Amino acid sequence: MAEADSHNDAGQVAESARERAKRDSLFLLAEVIRETGEPMGKAKIRNLSATGLMADCDFVFLIGDRLVFDLRGVGAVPGQVAWVKDLRIGFAFDRAIDPQQARKPVSMNASADNMPFYLRYLSRSQQFKS
Repeated sequence: MAEADSHNDAGQVAESARERAKRDSLFLLAEVIRETGEPMGKAKIRNLSATGLMADCDFVFLIGDRLVFDLRGVGAVPGQVAWVKDLRIGFAFDRAIDPQQARKPVSMNASADNMPFYLRYLSRSQQFKS
């Protein structure tokens, strides 16, 4: 087991298999911003729980760095870097979130006018118009 995998999202040694089961494995891109407001780019979220996440980053962080992750379906979540292993980090949230919100589909206005042509339903008469 890799060092990073033996820690939970808050940087503590994982206590049991039950604790690991609370994590939601997924692949999600998120915007990362320093607490000062400086944009850092995107990170690839590998797993997500109510209290933190594990992410692959294209930039180096230090334990204790204060960041904000903008998670789809959840919003901006502040916290701090709990552990670092190469370009992979564990991030502990300041407040608990519902990780299932990040899995919900995000839709903009669902009207056909805003959809790409290939996703629209066309009636028979519309299909044959030139």
